[in-house]
Amino acid sequence: MSNAIGLVRPEIRQMKPYRSAEFINGLVRLNANESPWPPPADVTATGLNRYPEPRPWTLTASLAAHYGVESGQLLLTRGSSEAIDVVIRAFCRAGQDEILICPPTFGMYETYAQIQGAGIRRVPLLREAGFALDVDGILGQWQPATRLLFICSPNNPTGNSIPASQIHQLAEALAGRGVVVVDAAYVEFATTDPSLELLRHDNLIVLRTLSKARALAGVRCGALIAGAELVSLLGCVLPPYTFPTPCAEAVQRCLDPQDAQAWAARVARLGSERARLAAALAGLPLIRRVWPSEANFLLVEASDAPRVLDAARKAGILLRDFSREPELSGCIRITVGDPAENDRLLNALAAS
Repeated sequence: MSNAIGLVRPEIRQMKPYRSAEFINGLVRLNANESPWPPPADVTATGLNRYPEPRPWTLTASLAAHYGVESGQLLLTRGSSEAIDVVIRAFCRAGQDEILICPPTFGMYETYAQIQGAGIRRVPLLREAGFALDVDGILGQWQPATRLLFICSPNNPTGNSIPASQIHQLAEALAGRGVVVVDAAYVEFATTDPSLELLRHDNLIVLRTLSKARALAGVRCGALIAGAELVSLLGCVLPPYTFPTPCAEAVQRCLDPQDAQAWAARVARLGSERARLAAALAGLPLIRRVWPSEANFLLVEASDAPRVLDAARKAGILLRDFSREPELSGCIRITVGDPAENDRLLNALAAS
């Protein structure tokens, strides 16, 4: 048994997975209480009157191949947000266990922990060091009740990547004591992707999503990647039939290897726009600082955040206000748009 399995809640380790109605392609299904007729205007290949696969095995195999792992190492989820929920529910007993987060970071780690009744320990990123990870602080704060460490890399909302060497260090130091969850939602926009090398640790989980680089935010397709034994156990937390048929078909189309160059070109173009936008913002009087980013957004510090937000809104543009966050005073997050959208924002701020 791996170090990670021993940290899963004992009641989850003892669970028997729910057994749904048998699913075999080509056989008439009179075992799942479905309607025999599809609804009007149904354009799906398999019919919306039928439940999807209890677990979308075909799509799981395609997604695993996309990420370079074995099918047994991947659990398909509704966005990577659902994967966060699954992990916290599996490892944290309400009122007993806790997670550790490094703010400023993605807010859903805290939200799902609160829903589960798990404690939340915080070791802030070091703002004056470019929002660097405080490795010594994390290890110094770790307690017997701490089960999960969430590291977002590239981090949302700061945009910086966490060095793989630090993640390796933490996974090794926490072996048998905790699980490191690496949220790699934005890694396609970074210079390197260390996901596969990080997975050599049996107490490490990588979260991926197709919402960003693959433009499928409306489909909600994510993945939890880890050792096969752990993935199988975490799958017990999910009910069957969670991934809708239209979503599965849309994702399958977007994973066609023939389109790989087109997707890469999109990511490269966004990277060029990110650099252009960052340089232009840095030259505006209202912007004090633009932090380096390896994501599809930029974090900026404004001399007058309300004025920046108001100027953008008057130009028909919404920005994300983080200026009231304790670790992000004066800061605004700007998603990199297409060239016309970026120019529209720059013109609005320059005229303000």
